[in-house]
Amino acid sequence: MSGAQGGGPRLRVRLFHAWFLLRRPMTLGARAVVHDTRANAVFLVRHTYVPGWQFPGGGVEPGETMAEALERELMEEGNIALTAPPRLVSMHLNRNASRRDHVALYLATAFRQKAPRAPDAEIAECGFFALDRLPEGTTPATHRRLAELFHGASVSPHW
Repeated sequence: MSGAQGGGPRLRVRLFHAWFLLRRPMTLGARAVVHDTRANAVFLVRHTYVPGWQFPGGGVEPGETMAEALERELMEEGNIALTAPPRLVSMHLNRNASRRDHVALYLATAFRQKAPRAPDAEIAECGFFALDRLPEGTTPATHRRLAELFHGASVSPHW
């Protein structure tokens, strides 16, 4: 596959993402810390349109609850199905997208992962990582939220 063909879908995703951020008046998002308690590992994704490793999740669509959005995003991004409701951990202003965007962060410990997800135009890589060995390029916000959740660090109102 040539570079031009391989970059086509990713370029379209990046352009759509940029248009979406500029077009929407206000959004609500849901992200999850999917924690494998036996391995003390968390699930992270690396999108093709923004740098860094981060928690899976995304925007809440019109007519969709936050729980429904979270379940949809986990399935789309990681092929992960929740087997019990996640616990709401915190709510944050996502000032990097827009001053009006808010993101709810959930902790999910009851789940099953179907076959591992193959990379596509939206997700470059994903997987479980031990809390003490996060991948290089994990975003500062992801590090901050993990420190708050697992190490009792102070809570920041911003994503």
